[in-house]
Amino acid sequence: MARRPAPSSAPVLLSGGNPQIPKGEGDAPVQAYIDAMPGWKQEVGRRLDEMIVAAVPQVQKAVKWNSPFYGVEGQGWFLSFHCFTKYVKVTFFKGAALSPLPPGASKHEDVRYLDIRENEPFDEDLFVRWLKQASELPGWTGS
Repeated sequence: MARRPAPSSAPVLLSGGNPQIPKGEGDAPVQAYIDAMPGWKQEVGRRLDEMIVAAVPQVQKAVKWNSPFYGVEGQGWFLSFHCFTKYVKVTFFKGAALSPLPPGASKHEDVRYLDIRENEPFDEDLFVRWLKQASELPGWTGS
């Protein structure tokens, strides 16, 4: 009788290297997502998570649609991020209300993006300012 290989405990990487993580509330699924981010993107994910927690101590976390989400209880989600082949895309759900505007436009009027690429530094001070602004706005309340 042929032996079956043991199932892998590592998450599957979807298109662009985005980890497939089950939907869940709290820090644990977010950390599982970050742990599964491939290569240099994992360091970016850890740094984003650290900055978000430092800037918004009351932050709520979840994984939805294979992406970490960050929000404030009673206000909704203000940010998520997602791995693509050559960058990590940060989504500000109410980014059009931030000053200055995050650089990436969206087909959704309120949404703005920040793409973080390997070996291209981004302005962490500005990112923290955006985090603080975004966390004070009514967020996205989709489930």
